[in-house]
Amino acid sequence: MDNTYQTFHVGINVFVVKNKQLLLGKRKNVYGTGTWSLLGGHLEVKEAMKDAARRELKEETGLKAESFDFVNIVNDRSRNEHYLQVGFVAHGISGNPVVKEPERCEEWRWFDFDELPKDIFPAHSKQIEIFFKDLRFSDS
Repeated sequence: MDNTYQTFHVGINVFVVKNKQLLLGKRKNVYGTGTWSLLGGHLEVKEAMKDAARRELKEETGLKAESFDFVNIVNDRSRNEHYLQVGFVAHGISGNPVVKEPERCEEWRWFDFDELPKDIFPAHSKQIEIFFKDLRFSDS
């Protein structure tokens, strides 16, 4: 029996919601350029997931949140790389979103729940879909 463990990535993604709108960023100079995505990034070694959500929120938008709740997980095997996409919803948001990483994000925009863009980043589309269905897991 092979004792080697598989290697896969863990993405931590944050749902920022206000007034029935979802905050999405337009990707730039990265995989999925031109598509809209949740804010987030990779979980770092030994990092707590909620700490990663807090870090990514601040690094990418300058926003702060009082707390984060787990909302869902997607086992994303659809590309060449295997990802676990873990979603958190941010509560008690303060500030206004600012493009803090202009080399990676063109803009942040609020979208009404019923008017989301069609060109959503493929790695986040299933996560957003199950968020609105109030589901916690997808094994896509």
